[in-house]
Amino acid sequence: MGRHYLWTGLANCWDAAGRPVDCAGSGQDAEFRPGCPWPEPRFKTQGELVLDLATGLTWTRNANPLNFPATWSEALEFVRLMNAESAHGHADWRMPNRRELRSLVSHAARKPALPADHPFQSVFLGWYWTCTTSAMAPAYAWYVHMEGGRMFYGRKDQYCLLWPVRGDSPVLPATGQMACYDDLGLEVACTGSLQDGELRAGVAWPSPRYTLLDGAVRDVLTGLVWTRSADIAGKYLTWQAALDLAADISARDGLPWRLPSINELESLVDASSHSPALPDGHPFQHVPEACWSSTTSFFEPDWAYCLYLHKGAVGVGYKPNPEFAVWLVRDE
Repeated sequence: MGRHYLWTGLANCWDAAGRPVDCAGSGQDAEFRPGCPWPEPRFKTQGELVLDLATGLTWTRNANPLNFPATWSEALEFVRLMNAESAHGHADWRMPNRRELRSLVSHAARKPALPADHPFQSVFLGWYWTCTTSAMAPAYAWYVHMEGGRMFYGRKDQYCLLWPVRGDSPVLPATGQMACYDDLGLEVACTGSLQDGELRAGVAWPSPRYTLLDGAVRDVLTGLVWTRSADIAGKYLTWQAALDLAADISARDGLPWRLPSINELESLVDASSHSPALPDGHPFQHVPEACWSSTTSFFEPDWAYCLYLHKGAVGVGYKPNPEFAVWLVRDE
């Protein structure tokens, strides 16, 4: 089982038309359920705070403590004020980085895309800021849409929600971001900024991050083994064709190759890089613009999640269309 990324929460399977199917032999996310399993219960309420037992992070129970949308800088300033006032008895609040905020997402839920037993209040079905700047467009910051679980970036002068977090996670890796940027995208000193580039919260990456195997690459951080080519078909395929190709290559090689879950794909992202959004010196070849995951969209089951590798974004694609490339993974 892979480490340093969570199970997506998905426990059911759907075909390309969005119809429920048996997971056995499907090659889909819910057949394998990769990633760190969620504890039962997932959350522990502590007054106005909630401890996520899957990650070790503590969140405000109120998912909208600012009471209204704010620009990125305004949201960071509110966190600074929380710390000055020792809000809820703590002075180490921060805006979550992109991995921390995504860790709350359940891909088996919508409106909001949170685990069924969550105790949170005032969850807004829209975009929530992270403290992680887009490497491709530094005047933009990453945000997560809590209605369905997508992650893109938006202009820092947009108005989005803030959900503060505190604590250290022994599970979630750092994003890789090392620098800090203002609202115009200009690099600034990190000290006191409360940005991802200053805090660098999460598990540090091993060095080296990758080791080469015969025709494959082992990620030392997660323990996952990837095909060295990130586009093994050499062309874009439909989602079902991607699943079929994974099964064919697994049978040919006698190895448990499969289409990765969206959390497995996202674990590869280096938030300090773009085009591709992979760590410097990575050994992968033929990196495409986007890859299919094995994770169906619970919001619309005839769609499935994809990772946009040039940007580092988590989006969705229409299963019947040949929209994305195929990159395969297996456990060690």
